[in-house]
Amino acid sequence: MPTALVVDDSAIDRRLAGQCVEENGLTAVYAENGRLAWEALETVQPDFVLTDLQMPEMDGLELVRKIRRHHPRVPVILMTGNGSEEIAVTALRMGAASYVPKHNLHARLGEALDIVRDSVAAMRSRDSVRELLVSSESKFSLGYEATVARALISHLQDALAQLNFGDQVTLLQISTALGEAITNAIDHGNLELDSAMRDGSSRYRELGKQRSQIEPYCNRRVTLTATLTPEQVVYTIEDEGPGFDPHSLPDPTHPENILKSSGRGIMLIRTFMHEVSYNERGNQLTMLRRRTDGSECDGSPE
Repeated sequence: MPTALVVDDSAIDRRLAGQCVEENGLTAVYAENGRLAWEALETVQPDFVLTDLQMPEMDGLELVRKIRRHHPRVPVILMTGNGSEEIAVTALRMGAASYVPKHNLHARLGEALDIVRDSVAAMRSRDSVRELLVSSESKFSLGYEATVARALISHLQDALAQLNFGDQVTLLQISTALGEAITNAIDHGNLELDSAMRDGSSRYRELGKQRSQIEPYCNRRVTLTATLTPEQVVYTIEDEGPGFDPHSLPDPTHPENILKSSGRGIMLIRTFMHEVSYNERGNQLTMLRRRTDGSECDGSPE
C-alpha cells in the first residue's frame, strides 16, 4: 500500500490529515516538523509527502526545496492555512505538486491525491519502458515550412519526456539547442544567408524568403537524425548547402561576441549540450546530451 508522510507541528492537525490520507487508501506515517520529515525520508521512503507550511526548525518551504533537489520523484502536497498563501505560491513554483486548504482537507485531499497518484503511476510506467530501451533512431527531412520545425522539436521533446530523460529545465535546454541548430542549418546552410545581416536588418528575412522559392535553394532539405539510448541522446543535423570552415567560428562566449545575434545560437548549443562537433565540410552538426541526475550540463562541450 502506498505511504504518505504527513508533516505538521500540530498534533491535532497531523492526526486529522493522517485520517484523511488513510481514508484515501494510503498508509500514513508522521513527522512533527520539516527537520524530522527530512530525516524520515531516508528510512520511510514515502510515495507522497503531505506537509504544513509554517513549522519550527524547518518549515514547509525549505522541506519542498530539499525534496525537489534530492528526491525529485517524491511529490509534495501542501496543506495551507490562513496567512500561508504567499508561501504556498512560492512552494508551488519551487516544485510542490499541489495544495489543499486545511479547512477543506477532507473534501479536497482525495482529488489532489488522485491526480498526483495518476502522475506517479504514469512516471513509473515510463520507467519500465525505459528499462527495455536499447537504442532508438529516427530520421526526419525538413524543408522551409514555418511550423514543421516547431512540431518536430515538440515531438522530440515528447519522446524524451516519455522516457523521463530529464526534468522540464533539461528538456527545455535540449529543445532550445535543437531549435538553434535547425535554424542555422536552414538559414546559413541551405539558404546561405550571412549571419552578419541579422543585426538590425529586415533584409535577412526578406532574402531568405526569396531564396526559399528559387533554385538551387528551394530544393534543399535539412536531415535530422535522433539516436536515443538510456544514457544519452544524439542529434545530427545536416544541410545541403556548400558548408563552411568550422575552425573559422568565433568564440561566442568572448565578451565582444556575446551580444551579437550571429553568436547566440552556437553559444546556446555549446552551453546546453555536452558534446558539439562539425564534420570537415561544415554542413553537419552533431550534438550529444547525456542523462544526468540534475538539470545542469556537467560535461565540457567539445
